[in-house]
Amino acid sequence: MTWERVAAWRTRAHSLDVRRPAEDALAVVGELCGLHAQLMSSAGAALRARVDGLPPDFLERALWTDRTLVKTWSARGALHLLPAHEYALWQGGFATYRHYLKPVWLRNFGLTAEELHALLDGVAEALADRVLTRAELADEVARRTSPHLGEKLRESWGAYLKPASFQGRLVFGPGDGRLVAFTRPDTWIEVGDAPDDPVARIALRFFGQQGVATREEFARWWGVRPAEGGRVFTALGDRLTLVDVGGEPYWARTDLLPALREAEPVVGVRLLPAFDQYVVAATRHAAHLLDGGAPDRVYRPQGWLTPVLLVNGRMAGVWAREQRGSRTAVTVEPFRSLTPQEREAVLAEVDRSVGSAQVTWVG
Repeated sequence: MTWERVAAWRTRAHSLDVRRPAEDALAVVGELCGLHAQLMSSAGAALRARVDGLPPDFLERALWTDRTLVKTWSARGALHLLPAHEYALWQGGFATYRHYLKPVWLRNFGLTAEELHALLDGVAEALADRVLTRAELADEVARRTSPHLGEKLRESWGAYLKPASFQGRLVFGPGDGRLVAFTRPDTWIEVGDAPDDPVARIALRFFGQQGVATREEFARWWGVRPAEGGRVFTALGDRLTLVDVGGEPYWARTDLLPALREAEPVVGVRLLPAFDQYVVAATRHAAHLLDGGAPDRVYRPQGWLTPVLLVNGRMAGVWAREQRGSRTAVTVEPFRSLTPQEREAVLAEVDRSVGSAQVTWVG
């Protein structure tokens, strides 16, 4: 198998070949294993790169009015938007996380195991049938447990809230202005029951967006040690097949092998936002999916992922958007010389994705 085939297949799996209609938006979010939501603007841009006809307030309505999306900490402990009807699947997977129960985690964050359990119970009780800001939640937990645990919830963004989310006791609710808020999942959505073997199902979903990956890549994406990722692979048995990709061993879903081997090239341009799922998918083998340039142009220090110019399914440059008063400026930095047709396609994508903007080419 070649990386050209993998790039073509993955571009289609990410709905970056032909945009889908608005009614497919939730399906696209599910196929992508959620939208990365450290930056909500990036989550919206990632979906609009793949879906046509979305209203400007689609994510806000889906999260806070229709409740068809849910915001929570997901794979790797990163914030994601997930389809609400699939929450039980994902939460079943998160419930297998154990890192925050280990002595080293408790020691680093200044808690005993008993205090952590009391904090988690306090969060669940405080959020029943209501939405609370972080400060309100800390006050309630302090009242129900101890001032010490209440103060912990005011510290270190997410560190003590993530375990509560992984145990299905907390999701995001509609914020109050700039203040984030939380509620309990069963207060906010119809949770349902987790399916059997949720991590195995999630691993198969992962390969449905990746195409090929190593054990270490899956473990990194899911946020566990390679040995734990290896046990998931072993449990999947013949549902995974070891393949040669450009002379290196990778795993693929057995049922996807014919489509991977026969994937035809993709033609088109997309402007992908920071932290786009396609870019996340390529983290450890990005050199094979670049069209010029080097991985460190995209994958920056402290885990920052730069917005990417995708040309024919390959990462062919980076770009940036800046607001200068009432004017929008877009800088595009290709890794190679673009053809006149590709430049025209980039300008059309800027117009569609950003609107009227002054475009500056670098290089």
